[in-house]
Amino acid sequence: MKYTCLLLLVSLALSSVGCSTWGSTTKYVKKSWDSTKDYIDPPPQIDTDSYQFSNPNQEKLARLFTPVDGPLTSLGRFVDDMDTMPDADWMDLLLARFPWAHRVLVTDVEGTIIMMQPETPVKKIESPLVFEGVWRDIQLLTVVDYSDLGPELYIGRPYFKDIEFRGLIGVGFDPRTLLGLSPEPEQLIIIHPGGGVWSRGADVDEAALLALPWESLLHDHVDGQVEAGGRFYTWIVRYIGDSSYIYATESVDPKAGNKSWWFF
Repeated sequence: MKYTCLLLLVSLALSSVGCSTWGSTTKYVKKSWDSTKDYIDPPPQIDTDSYQFSNPNQEKLARLFTPVDGPLTSLGRFVDDMDTMPDADWMDLLLARFPWAHRVLVTDVEGTIIMMQPETPVKKIESPLVFEGVWRDIQLLTVVDYSDLGPELYIGRPYFKDIEFRGLIGVGFDPRTLLGLSPEPEQLIIIHPGGGVWSRGADVDEAALLALPWESLLHDHVDGQVEAGGRFYTWIVRYIGDSSYIYATESVDPKAGNKSWWFF
């Protein structure tokens, strides 16, 4: 009995020492972690200033063209995803998702329209639509039909059965309608090099803008500032397939720096 009590006392004593040691160790670890956690696991921070523009011209253009370019890019992806002959449901879905599109058409291998929604569009096709490309490249192509009612931009791509080319899918819309998505449509223009200048009533010298050497400018740059008709314009180019379309707006401060801001 004495031995049992002695062993019990020894066990209790060791337990007390263990608890004391564990408590000290815990306090030390906690203190060490509190002093180093900001280095090992720093709290997340969002630097909103890093996304601010230092150039007022670029800030203005970004605010105007982003609500326009986003839906246009989405339309391009929607069309580009269809590589077989679409059905009526797909055409109806496209027109529902992109209500600014005027028509969707499908041709056979000879270029004859075999399906179109709506069947009687507001604008008639003024001249034959000629999509030029190597169909095995399978990329989006564009063509602009300049009618009496204004321009109609068509985005097209080939569709196939197995690996055989069977025809084209085309989606047409008036780019001036698309400009209506901008918060200030009258401040934004789209330049189609070699074609026209599209706007919602902007006071611009279209001939001067089209006369600029866009081919050489786009060879080395994706954005910048140009002077036309006595005014300065800040611009950025977007591509649909190989075709270039340029968003532009009159510069707020022509003397502001022109460091490239291409981050899209």
